[in-house]
Amino acid sequence: MSTVGETDTRALHVPVNILITKADGEQEPFDPAKLDHSLENSGASPAMRSRVVSHITRELRPGMTTEDIYRHAFEILEREEEQPVAARYSIKRAVFALGPSGFPFEQFLAEVLRAHGWSVRTGITLTGRCASHEVDVLAEKDGKRVGIEAKFHNEPGGKTDIKDALYVKARYEDLRNAPDASTRVDEGWLMTNTNFTQNAVRYAQCSNLTLISWDYPRKGNLVDLIEEARVHPLTCLTTLSEGEKHRLLDNKIVLCKHVSSPHLLEEYGVKPGRIPQVLDEARRLCGI
Repeated sequence: MSTVGETDTRALHVPVNILITKADGEQEPFDPAKLDHSLENSGASPAMRSRVVSHITRELRPGMTTEDIYRHAFEILEREEEQPVAARYSIKRAVFALGPSGFPFEQFLAEVLRAHGWSVRTGITLTGRCASHEVDVLAEKDGKRVGIEAKFHNEPGGKTDIKDALYVKARYEDLRNAPDASTRVDEGWLMTNTNFTQNAVRYAQCSNLTLISWDYPRKGNLVDLIEEARVHPLTCLTTLSEGEKHRLLDNKIVLCKHVSSPHLLEEYGVKPGRIPQVLDEARRLCGI
């Protein structure tokens, strides 16, 4: 029996042998509890979670993808739940929407780290023992200096593999041994908006390389860092058009909490009549 505030997914009848296709092409049985957990994390009410899970379960067909399931769930949340819930549910897709160049992703990671107390610079060049290296994000905190390689994927199925881990390890080993202390780093990290291959994880664990992806490690992953500091990308906002989002991103405005001024929104083309709605969603999602 479920307790108050929980959705009882055990009572749902899931069609036998219905496999769903993940973004990387792998298939797995549909798990209503997994969907319910993602809805819970977005702040959906127990009643809404039950409604969405029941709807998806009824609609299940062979060949459905995780993207199909996400789209169905998002449409229901956007239409029937309070505004910030749909936006919060869409965080992962919102990070993909920072592309396609990857540059806004670097800016976004910098903002995430700043929110956690790091002093951050982006796109700088440091000279190592053997060569010069362009560093996507340089973060400093409590006397530790970390060089970060930001690996952005435009599609959910993209994985960061061992080649990237080897590359990052070699680069930051060179910078760790730089003769000039001003260009030296203590360690290197590899951060991505999707996942790592098992080979990359095994190598990183063996070589003491820090990896951070959407859901790796189990604690302290990218989604944890975003949620803990409430640094949601502005691409989460359902009240902004794609064109408006792109104009803001082009001007290095990457967080929804930075969308806090009517004058700024008007400057980037948001019509005055829609501005209160945008500000309200940003306030409720990001706590501005």
